Amino acid sequence: MTSNAADLDYGSISALLTALHARNVSASELLAHTIARIEALDGRINAIIVRDFDRAREAAHAADAALGRGERLPLLGIPVTLKEPFNVAGLPTTWGFPHLRDFQPAEDALVVSRLKGAGAIIIGKTNIPIGLRDFQSYNDIHGTTNNPWDLGRSPGGSSGGSGAALAAGFGPLSIGSDIGGSIRVPAHFCGVFGHKPSLGLVPLRGYSLPPAPPVPGQGDLAVVGPMTRTASDLALALDVIAGPDEARDGIGYRLALPAPRHDDFRNFRILVIDTHPLMPTGDAVRSAIGRLAERLEGSGARVARSSAALPDLAESARLYMKLLNAARSPRLTPAALAEAQGFAATLAPDDRSLQAERARGWAMIHREWLGTDAARLRLQQQWQELFRDYDSVIYPAAAVPAFPHDHSEPFDARQLDIDGKAYNYADACFIWADPASTCGLPATAVPIDRSPSGLPIGVQIIGPYLEDRTTIALAGLIEREFGGFVPPPSLPAIQSAR
Repeated sequence: MTSNAADLDYGSISALLTALHARNVSASELLAHTIARIEALDGRINAIIVRDFDRAREAAHAADAALGRGERLPLLGIPVTLKEPFNVAGLPTTWGFPHLRDFQPAEDALVVSRLKGAGAIIIGKTNIPIGLRDFQSYNDIHGTTNNPWDLGRSPGGSSGGSGAALAAGFGPLSIGSDIGGSIRVPAHFCGVFGHKPSLGLVPLRGYSLPPAPPVPGQGDLAVVGPMTRTASDLALALDVIAGPDEARDGIGYRLALPAPRHDDFRNFRILVIDTHPLMPTGDAVRSAIGRLAERLEGSGARVARSSAALPDLAESARLYMKLLNAARSPRLTPAALAEAQGFAATLAPDDRSLQAERARGWAMIHREWLGTDAARLRLQQQWQELFRDYDSVIYPAAAVPAFPHDHSEPFDARQLDIDGKAYNYADACFIWADPASTCGLPATAVPIDRSPSGLPIGVQIIGPYLEDRTTIALAGLIEREFGGFVPPPSLPAIQSAR
């Protein structure tokens, strides 16, 4: 016996687990329905670009046997997708680079092993931009992913395939990554939830550019985290994948995240920021944030629109741009690195533009990085002090809703339209990833509204370091009080597979 099609298309993890436990649907039936929906709709969207359906069917059959024995695991029988760079034994990992199209890792990433250990059924991988370095998701291997809300628009990047898959009903959970808003922007563009964890909370082993071996370690700025259609599913998924790597920090440490600070709007102290000194926020986003602030106040939250304790966002953005490209510089070829170093050497010392700071980051020597990192530590302390007065900060995820595809080259010459005026594309997109990325803070993306043209609008809720449960809890309150995910109206329900 199967649940109705709408439940299987867009049901939460908890709702699907309830149906599985009650034997209202089997894991094999749920998987068959999900595969049928992908095959019917993904031709237009192109989100699931690596499919592992045969092994998924075997895993679903095993899940049904386990459920029949009364076993209960956090994700037993739940279909899950992964962003393409996560290693899955037997599947290609390319990061979108054509010269890596034949690379297949020998073992699963640690996050993948934890998902499988929790009973998840891995059905495939989602699309990305080449090298994970765009706010769109296209590459020469797998083509372009389209936003289910408007096929002519970007689903975001670099976890754009994951955002599109969730909005399209291709399973209730996808695992993404974020160094420059790569979870938060797709969540905002596609109207879903996403969580950028505190730096180091989720291990990165098996998430590395091929052919690098899957060694334990922590990156700088980059994190991996869950994307879902409900806040409660974010919490469930984070519990599965978080915790120190057993091969390194886990030898001596165990995870013990603090509980949410509050469970009621009336106790939350919220700072709402809708502008930036270096970049405008589009009217659609700014107006939506303003309406949210009014609703939060009406629900009893203590809301402020400014604070003397807020760090200098302009200086923070400049620091972030430098750290961002320093963190990404190992991916440069020797020739590209030499070119970047040559360009950085031509910059005037007083050039404080965001483009200049990114250029300095590409070419930074370790001595310079240490000085920049020291500035980051001071900034982290400022945020820690701010969170004595506030429980969370509501901040734009991007300046505008999903924008039309733009694959023009060179990348640095692109511009983004914000209310009729053109701005540097990289500046306008990357700037909102700071401060959560710069300071390693948790940030939960939650859908809050629609633009005048009907596109989703979300915000990011930034919280204190390692207080991930607080940002997710506030996202859940916003979801319950003001609505959350809504399916794109143009996508049909697919009849249940029998």
